[in-house]
Amino acid sequence: QVQLVESGGGLVQPGGSLRLSCAASGSISAINNMGWYRQAPGQQRELVAATAIGGMTMYADSVKGRFTFSRDSAKNTLYLQMDSLKPEDTADYYCHMDTVRGEYWGQGTQVTVSS
Repeated sequence: QVQLVESGGGLVQPGGSLRLSCAASGSISAINNMGWYRQAPGQQRELVAATAIGGMTMYADSVKGRFTFSRDSAKNTLYLQMDSLKPEDTADYYCHMDTVRGEYWGQGTQVTVSS
């Protein structure tokens, strides 16, 4: 079993920045891919950024050049650096990990971009 806990969300003005963190714990093994998704009110959950182990990171077109996905393997932590935030980035952000033992989601962290 893998537990994912996100943090770092909050209220930020347009043009501002936030860094989300996702701490992973438990029986982490044989990760296929990992990343971040988001879900705005009334919308479907969508991919923000994801990477397969040893592969390139993919970004949604709407966040390319503004968001950066990274990982600290030693700390089992994923990050999402979000710059130049826009009101349309407002959503609940979820950490995701797909392993050979199953697929795991965090509980989500809320990001609100508003003046």
